[in-house]
Amino acid sequence: MPTNTRRRHVVAGQVQGVGFRPFVYRLARELGLAGFVRNTPEGVVIEVEGPAGAVAAFGTRLPAEVPPLARILRHGEAGAAPCGEADFRIVQSAPGAGHDVLISPDVATCSDCLADMADPANRRHEYPFTNCTNCGPRYTITRRVPYDRETTSMACFPFCPDCAAEYADPSDRRFHAQPNACPVCGPRIWLADGQGTRLAEGPAAVTALAQALAQGQVAAVKGLGGFHLVCDAASETAVATLRHRKRRPSKALAVMVPDLPTAARLGRVGERAGALLTGTVRPITLLPARTDSGLTPNVAPDTREIGVMLPYTPLHHLLLGAYARAAGPDRLPALVMTSGNAGGEPISLGNREALARLADLADIFLFHNRDILIRTDDSVVRPLEVDDVCCGAARGGIKPSPMVLRRARGYVPSPVALPASGPAVVGLGPMLKATLCLTKGKQAFVSQHIGDLDDLETHGFYQETLDHLCGVLGVSPQACVADLHPDYPSTRFALEQDRWPVLRLQHHVAHIYAVLAEHRLLEPVLGLALDGTGLGEDGTLWGGECLLVDPRARSHTRLAHFAPIRLPGGEAAVREPWRTAQACHFALGEKTPAGRPWPWLATRAAEAGLISQMLEKGLNCPVTTSCGRLFDAVAASLGLCQAIDYEGQAAILLEQIQDATETRAYDCPVDRSVTPVRLDTLTLFAQAAADAAAGAPAGRVARRFHLGLVAGLAALAREMAAQTGLRHVALSGGVLQNRTLALLLPEALRAAGLLPLCHRTVPANDGCISLGQALYGLLAAP
Repeated sequence: MPTNTRRRHVVAGQVQGVGFRPFVYRLARELGLAGFVRNTPEGVVIEVEGPAGAVAAFGTRLPAEVPPLARILRHGEAGAAPCGEADFRIVQSAPGAGHDVLISPDVATCSDCLADMADPANRRHEYPFTNCTNCGPRYTITRRVPYDRETTSMACFPFCPDCAAEYADPSDRRFHAQPNACPVCGPRIWLADGQGTRLAEGPAAVTALAQALAQGQVAAVKGLGGFHLVCDAASETAVATLRHRKRRPSKALAVMVPDLPTAARLGRVGERAGALLTGTVRPITLLPARTDSGLTPNVAPDTREIGVMLPYTPLHHLLLGAYARAAGPDRLPALVMTSGNAGGEPISLGNREALARLADLADIFLFHNRDILIRTDDSVVRPLEVDDVCCGAARGGIKPSPMVLRRARGYVPSPVALPASGPAVVGLGPMLKATLCLTKGKQAFVSQHIGDLDDLETHGFYQETLDHLCGVLGVSPQACVADLHPDYPSTRFALEQDRWPVLRLQHHVAHIYAVLAEHRLLEPVLGLALDGTGLGEDGTLWGGECLLVDPRARSHTRLAHFAPIRLPGGEAAVREPWRTAQACHFALGEKTPAGRPWPWLATRAAEAGLISQMLEKGLNCPVTTSCGRLFDAVAASLGLCQAIDYEGQAAILLEQIQDATETRAYDCPVDRSVTPVRLDTLTLFAQAAADAAAGAPAGRVARRFHLGLVAGLAALAREMAAQTGLRHVALSGGVLQNRTLALLLPEALRAAGLLPLCHRTVPANDGCISLGQALYGLLAAP
């Protein structure tokens, strides 16, 4: 009789909460092996015992046949002494300090669970918390690792006999599904008015909510990572009401629709967009908008794109179905689904919090009693289809990566693999579009989007997120990295705490480090940081920079920058782009209009006179080289935007009006007479302003400006590459969310013989800053 052998496997990665132990159990039983599998702090530990051939087959099939949501980062295998076990078991998880386990992001409802919900004979018919090992909540319900029911917010819902039987049955897809529940034992929903009085429960609550939405009411709906504010996306009155209450007059609102055909009615759905809309993440996906969609134009008044998502929870599926029935066949089944907060505040999390914070925004509330442990907004992605007419690179065989604009639900807490290992550090991020980033070995864990740290509630969310990440990752940072700006709340937080040594890194250098982190590159690179404003090392406000960054030496040099201009009134110039435009004219020696009056003089003549005096005397006029402010100035000169309602509004309007048939580019020369070298963006502005004053069509001016800036940046990069001997050019900064630049600038760099490095998994905007800080800290920490 052949002698049995035994092997021990330790698997680390995203292997808890994804059906990994049930998969191991079934594989071992299929091969006739004995042993056990258990979750531990070091990962999933497996021991198998049996005939040598079967044990070897297990080792081969284990990494090759993992469940769809599993992600193995490390797999160790070693011999073990046979124990003579008779069967294979899933044993209780082992506690301990620290761990080497990845938590799965939240996953959209799978087709099997949707089939259960649609079947009147199934006990989960229309149950809004249906899930299995292949789908459902993960990160937002997890307190700590190992991932077991008692470490999630489902711990307070004991199994009924039927759910307990599913959980214990290896042949069931809910075998060891930690969030498993049903109407008998699981969470429940109810509809309430603004005072919290219950109006309906269960399926009746969804029906009543759908009817209220069809009648034009605004609802606050508790979802997966917080509350949404919801209304009829085809109703001008409902959307206007929501905008007024939320204090969001112009910024685009996201829309949820029941299925892909309906999404295609709202915008062009290419191959990449279709995959994003129907995948396991289901972010808000930006589509080129159709003018005949049936949506009210007020959903996205400033842009030709529409942000669309498909349902990603059972509750969403039920709500969209009920809404389609309530609205009737002649109305578009589309709902605005925007973050449940007032302008600038974090998304509301708990039921009592929502009643307190959203009472003035919503008419009715849909609640449930499953706790959300960490706030998580919807992610936002622009697909950048490979057949895009702007993208010659795509036609040449180079496919641009989809552009992540906000990284949150569905992506977090998946790590970014780093090019080096080191001590655990935390990047504390910027002030706007803040995120946090913790490193652990060779992995960086970037938090979900937190928002702007300029109010007390968001700063509380910031600290809440830091504590949660440290807890679920089992990380004790050895250092933290903060921005140079002393007034950023994240910097103040760093300097006021005494837990960790504090390192500092300039804002735009951090942008370039983030690109290096994503590409796992530790070689010197050129970096083009095209951004709003960040405090520079010379005390001015940077934002249009060409940098040489050497991560191994932890050194950087400012090689070139945009032409300096002044910001009359400082932050006031960010809110009122006409001020920056007038400062550009002043820098060009134009203290009064040379021809046609500047567009803002019709309504702001008195203020413009004061601005002239401020510029003459240099009072409260900080110097900047910002690329974002250059866009503002051109937009103001075209009369597109004299004051903004949200960050980047002027630049969005400028990009949207481009005449794509225009091929001429304005000149944007490189000025080598100064050190650092200067990209003469004032000359670029002067041509745009002169054409605008001469009555040239705004779309033509906007296109020439974009093309000129791309050509100027490519020429600058080519010269700096020749000077330094470097070919890699890292591209980062919020301006690179401009679709035209994101497509054409890498193409122009490749045409110049250079190798562009673009963001792939984190945003180019300030949402990437914490990642760059974290890589720098990992390399610099003692």
